[in-house]
Amino acid sequence: MTTDGKMLGQGMNRRLFLAGVSGAAGAGLLGGTAFAQQGPMIGGQAEWAQTYDTGTQRSRNIRTSFPILGGQTVQALEGAISIYQQLVARGGHPPLQANQRLKLGVKHPNVQALRERLIELGDLSPNVGNSDVFDSYVDGAVKRYQARHGLTPTGVVGAQTYAALNTPAATRLRQLEVNLVRLRGYSGNLGGRYVTVNIPAAYVETVENGQVATRHVAGVGKIDRQSPIMNAKIVEVNFHPFWTVPASIIRKDLIPLMQKNPNYLTEQKIRIFNPQGQELQPAQVNWNSDEATRYMFRQDPGGEHNSLGFVRINIPNPHGVYMHDTPAKGIFGDDYRFVSSGCVRVQNVREYIYWILQDNPQWTRDAIDEAFRAARRIDARPREPIPVYWTYITAWATPDGVIQFRDDIYGRDGVGPGAVTQALRDGDDRPTE
Repeated sequence: MTTDGKMLGQGMNRRLFLAGVSGAAGAGLLGGTAFAQQGPMIGGQAEWAQTYDTGTQRSRNIRTSFPILGGQTVQALEGAISIYQQLVARGGHPPLQANQRLKLGVKHPNVQALRERLIELGDLSPNVGNSDVFDSYVDGAVKRYQARHGLTPTGVVGAQTYAALNTPAATRLRQLEVNLVRLRGYSGNLGGRYVTVNIPAAYVETVENGQVATRHVAGVGKIDRQSPIMNAKIVEVNFHPFWTVPASIIRKDLIPLMQKNPNYLTEQKIRIFNPQGQELQPAQVNWNSDEATRYMFRQDPGGEHNSLGFVRINIPNPHGVYMHDTPAKGIFGDDYRFVSSGCVRVQNVREYIYWILQDNPQWTRDAIDEAFRAARRIDARPREPIPVYWTYITAWATPDGVIQFRDDIYGRDGVGPGAVTQALRDGDDRPTE
């Protein structure tokens, strides 16, 4: 079932809307999950199709063509707020006991309470019974819930998933209200083609003619080196770039690393230049002082060792940050991707570059592929600068009935420390033998 923003804004009842969350997920937004609602509404509730098995779907971000910025998301979010206001008025929901790791095949009394919570939130059909067995229905519902909360949908209920499930309804309502204000700030003309970086979700989406064209997992700024909230424009793509090390990284990272390993710069192909442009050897620098902060450090091009990978996307801004590839692609498989010093690392960067340059006839896919293979610096420009919005959205909804939440990683929502973030650091919901 799909719903439109107008229906949500008119106070669509909670069960119907949350049923839409799961129905939309099953209709393909999770990439092929067979969990679609079929038939008419009966007594205000959905008549659910009994096809809940989700197989091995691993997508973190529910696939939808609706961009996170724009009027339709605002209308859907207003409907979600109404639903959570009703939930809070009824007293919210009691915390689940988190003393048992749950997964497919487990039989435990805690499974029954988990079922009730998933039904309440619309991720599980109310028609599947109240068994204490973690069966394929519960497995599919947990995966949908995890995907809506930015967790890898393993179906395993461990520290991270418990932390999300036990976040009070009042906290969720506060997130929705705060983010409605944020999203209304993007109600103007964003451009025919634009890019959104959602920092708390650690992903990038490209938008064309009001619909998402591509979506990319990302690595964003650490809690103590936050990616800025800003608007900029993509003006240039640099293949095989040098990396000039920022002063903050020289101080915080390079000096301590050189104190531990005098060969670090050589191993990483990072060269040192004095203010006159003369290259220095690492042994010429006193690493037990701040002398190094007076020099320029530049890493040679090369996707396998260069911190920028094969390509950098230039977005001139006062913060000195940009978007880029990375040789450390393993981060894209992690749920916790707050790992950079403020810049944004983009997964599947080649597809991203295809999209950026697609309006420049000189830069066909073949030409871009050749630029990736080349061993020299090559610059390319889109025909027109492309707006890029680095945003901070921790809760949103879309007209196809999906409510999404992310942890308040930078503490900007005013709801207190992020329990899910702490659990992501300390726990692991991945299956174990």
